[in-house]
Amino acid sequence: MLDTSSSLCWQQHPLIQALANTIESTWQKQLTLSPYELPEDLGYVEGRLEGDKLTIENHCYQSPVFRKLHLELAQLGNNLDILHCVMFPRSMYHLPIFGCDLVGGRGQISAAIADLSPVSADGRLPEAYYQRLSQLPTVSFSQPRELPAWGDIFSQFCLFIRPSNSQEEEEFLSRVQAFLELNCEQSHFCDPVSNEQQEIYLAGQQHYCQQQQQNDKTRRVLEKAFGQQWAERYMTTVLFDVVSAPT
Repeated sequence: MLDTSSSLCWQQHPLIQALANTIESTWQKQLTLSPYELPEDLGYVEGRLEGDKLTIENHCYQSPVFRKLHLELAQLGNNLDILHCVMFPRSMYHLPIFGCDLVGGRGQISAAIADLSPVSADGRLPEAYYQRLSQLPTVSFSQPRELPAWGDIFSQFCLFIRPSNSQEEEEFLSRVQAFLELNCEQSHFCDPVSNEQQEIYLAGQQHYCQQQQQNDKTRRVLEKAFGQQWAERYMTTVLFDVVSAPT
């Protein structure tokens, strides 16, 4: 669980608080975690943007099956709250990439997205995932959002919405928890794949990172607060680091 006395989480939107705790508690309960070392100057960062304080707090782990488990919390004054999470599997296992993001400000979540993104050459999820996700209850939200132009990395089960009330926030949280628990559960049953398959899944992860790095909104905020060179380093080192060899 996040430390209630120190984490940025407790200054953020209630849905971010709830999701951050769901992620951390699920990881702690279902996975064997060890620290993942980020560059010393990038774990916790403070800056200023248009007169407001920008704070970024990163929580990062690894496990025998997951190369990197990353939870980022960020806040810009009273105007912007962000949660970003990605679970990168080691390329020796055929697992999708769990990812979710919440963006809000002034008490309202404007964007909520979650997915289990495939890394196979044919863009299909492992059969066990497809079967389980297909059986989840249908959920309907009043304000679905359109995926970005670079969003070919997402699966058919991707959820991208603007929650309009507390009930929709709870339904989103419940669906993300289902994605998260399925991913952790399946990690206990996966076997290492061949070297040839590892290359395929590594290429899928590289494509995922390259597409995510096209997120201009994230890049613009970081560039305005910290400069272009810093933003590029943060995007490619902390958020979406592209590994060049099987892990």
